[in-house]
Amino acid sequence: MPNCLVIGSAAADVIIRIPHLPSTGEDIHIISQEMSLGGCAWNVFHTIRLFQVPAVLFSPIGTGVYGDFIRGELAARNVSVPIPAPDEKNGCCYCFVEDSGERTFLSCHGAEYRFREEWFQLLPKNCRDYTYVCGLEIEESTGEAILRYLEATPGLRIFFAPGPRICQIGPDKMKRLFALRPVLHLNETEALSYTGETAVEQAAQALHTLTENIVIITLGENGAYYDDGVSCGYIPPVQTDSVTDTIGAGDAHIGAVMACLASGLSLKESIRTANRVSAAVVGTRGACLSKETFDALSIPIPQSSPIP
Repeated sequence: MPNCLVIGSAAADVIIRIPHLPSTGEDIHIISQEMSLGGCAWNVFHTIRLFQVPAVLFSPIGTGVYGDFIRGELAARNVSVPIPAPDEKNGCCYCFVEDSGERTFLSCHGAEYRFREEWFQLLPKNCRDYTYVCGLEIEESTGEAILRYLEATPGLRIFFAPGPRICQIGPDKMKRLFALRPVLHLNETEALSYTGETAVEQAAQALHTLTENIVIITLGENGAYYDDGVSCGYIPPVQTDSVTDTIGAGDAHIGAVMACLASGLSLKESIRTANRVSAAVVGTRGACLSKETFDALSIPIPQSSPIP
């Protein structure tokens, strides 16, 4: 079974539940607030582990109250990272969740988003068959270190999730990433805004022309669309009774796709399964499914050694 390498941030999510986003000058009372372990890389890594697929989390953990929080949360889950602690404070992500379940992020980037080239020498050789990369880290000036690692390491199957700031990532960086032929995973808004197209089908085709590889576009309650250059089509959604919040739904989707492909499932079946997982995520509080909630989905997983 291929191993997965997840490059990106494990971050402190400060989740603030509110009736609606305030307008300028408006005062509102929040419903609740909590801090939880999040970040795109952690959410993806956690989902892959639920499928019992071997994975390595490659995320810097710095200092300060948020760094200490992340370190403690990972230790409680028996997760270690191979990166030495940088002498820089971790930031956090303020997640505003409205009554509708829609989320808005305000990010304070710190050590968790900034990478150094020498750290990649610490990676085990057998951990990187499938490699996840997030656009938030690529956008940073230190994203150059990630790009150089990807370019210097042959044989990687790269899964790239550019994220909502896709249009803010430098065009040279995007060109270099696309040249590595990544599997591209993004949502409808991101796909349309980046390509300038008005339809998902044309956006996927345009993106496939750039990457010459699989393009997966998530469509929220409408499921997902894929284009692999040979076939394309819609994968129907899985209905959920209610939307609690949408934090981490996209991360869970790509994590499930990676885990399923690593387990030998077809692309279509992988996306179908990912639709089930992301539907469960939007029906629960926070970005990650508990093992109990995941097990209740009764998703077949390969027979392998359990991951602690």
